Order: sequence, then structure tokens, then C-alpha cells
Amino acid sequence: MGFERFGTVSFTAQTKVDKFVDLLDEGKVAGTKCKSCGKTYFPPRADCSNCLSSDMEWFEISGPGKLISFSTLMYAPTGFEDDLPYTIALAQFGDVKIFGRMSKDLKEEDMKIGMDLQVVPVKLRGERVAYEFKKA
Repeated sequence: MGFERFGTVSFTAQTKVDKFVDLLDEGKVAGTKCKSCGKTYFPPRADCSNCLSSDMEWFEISGPGKLISFSTLMYAPTGFEDDLPYTIALAQFGDVKIFGRMSKDLKEEDMKIGMDLQVVPVKLRGERVAYEFKKA
């Protein structure tokens, strides 16, 4: 199985970065870095849009990161209705920005711009995997 196991609903069965799902299974959240120009990517890419190289390497996202923005959703796209409400967020980890969900363990009133976060893999129902932000 490849990328179809990622997230609540997956619209992509296979990608050139299927290893992303394998790394989540191993307990790691990772991006890619171009060996030619050094540009980093999250979500991971197999090809660099900066210099067009395909010589990429994986790196683990480490924290803490900083919360940049967040919003709690009361309405959801098709396939995500049962998850409501949930909070989405953008966080900065070094030179990489990551978009994802906040852990349901965090209450909205405890979320503050600039707070320290960690990004962690999570297991979903049906052998699916994803990642979320938790307080660091």
C-alpha cells in the first residue's frame, strides 16, 4: 500500500514520495531537501521546483515549532464531516512551514500564536496514518 493510507480521506493512491507514509508508520514526520540547491519541502517532493533536480534526501522534522495561525472548522468538505469540529494550523519548524491539524487534546482557548508545538505521527482508523500538532 502506498499513499492511499495517508489522512482521513486520500485522493492520491501513489506518488513519488510514498516513503512519507512509511516514515509515519515508523513514528517520523519528514520532508525532503534538494541535495543540489538545499531547498527544503513539506509536504515532501521528489523533484525540486527551485533547480529542477531530482536528487532529493529525506530529513526528519524536529521541534519545537512555532504556531503561526489556526482556525477551528465547524463545516467540512466531503469525507471529513464526522471529524467536526477540528482545528487546522500552520506552524514554522526551522525553514519549513507545516500545515496540519491540532490535536483534539488541545483546547482552543489554550492555543496561542507563537506557542511551541511538536508535530507527531498519528494512527487513524482502518490502518490510515497522518500527523498532528501537539503542545511541545
